[in-house]
Amino acid sequence: MAALKEGSKAPAFKGKDQNGQSVSLSDYKGKNIVLYFYPQDDTPGCTAQACNLRDNFGLLKNKGFEVIGVSPDEVAKHKKFEGKYDLPFILLADPELKIIEKYGVWGEKSMYGKKYMGLIRTTFLIDDKGVIRKIFSKPKTKEHSEEILEAWKSLDKK
Repeated sequence: MAALKEGSKAPAFKGKDQNGQSVSLSDYKGKNIVLYFYPQDDTPGCTAQACNLRDNFGLLKNKGFEVIGVSPDEVAKHKKFEGKYDLPFILLADPELKIIEKYGVWGEKSMYGKKYMGLIRTTFLIDDKGVIRKIFSKPKTKEHSEEILEAWKSLDKK
């Protein structure tokens, strides 16, 4: 699949959240979405990012955003992660990588010189018409909400 670009239509998806409920992009028609992909529940970077989004959740909601996290973890692992950190947003389980591959965020990574396939941390800001307005290919995990709000402010003027 060709890489998604800012200005393109967000691919439709459907998955199970941390409560086992079915969630799809069409459920959020008419809403702005922070769709963030992260490698794994309860790891240092992913926890920092989730907690930053949690701590600024009110600000994001006030700006009209819904927050949805996606990782390859299973529903039960998401439920534990949500409970441990009191996360107020949806976490979608994608162990078959269907959503992850649609958004082009599965690829080659490198750690300590060793190459492997994995999820590439990426966030998509999707507007109320289902258009990708901004892609963060290297989000700052501890300042992610601030990045989102700053980017949205400049996009809002366009």
